[in-house]
Amino acid sequence: MKIIIKPKKITRKNFKKFGDLISTKKIRPININNGYAKRFNNLCKINTSIKKGNAIMSIFSAKKRKFPMKIEMMEKHPLGSQAFVPMSETKFLVFVAPKGKKPNTKKIQSFIVPKQTGINYKPGIWHFPLISTKSMNFLVIDRKGKGNNLVIYKFKNEKISLKQK
Repeated sequence: MKIIIKPKKITRKNFKKFGDLISTKKIRPININNGYAKRFNNLCKINTSIKKGNAIMSIFSAKKRKFPMKIEMMEKHPLGSQAFVPMSETKFLVFVAPKGKKPNTKKIQSFIVPKQTGINYKPGIWHFPLISTKSMNFLVIDRKGKGNNLVIYKFKNEKISLKQK
């Protein structure tokens, strides 16, 4: 089976079943530090407490991907959410499928995440690893703790490719 996926513009609404957008758009800030800063609260739901896990913050140094890309596998983290925030002004792509025993190829979607925006996958959401459009760093918040929090599914008969546009 040959499947070609083209990414679409991400919105809070069309990404909601997979996770959260991390963005200050349409969020009312709180003035802090005597007016020298604004705080945008509660931008996503970090969920790492399953089986007493803890939230950790890391930096992933991603290499630029080439398109079209072969998608030979997907992964999920059943015990915690995973947030990605680019540390440079750039867009990136996400490639996702709903929760399930394995990725449902009929429900795979890809989204273009615009500049100044990050994403947070809900626990158990199938996704392809980080798809950066340039070599750069991402701030990542995810789970550390006991239990198997990484499940990998390798596609056998499906020939899936992701186009950039």
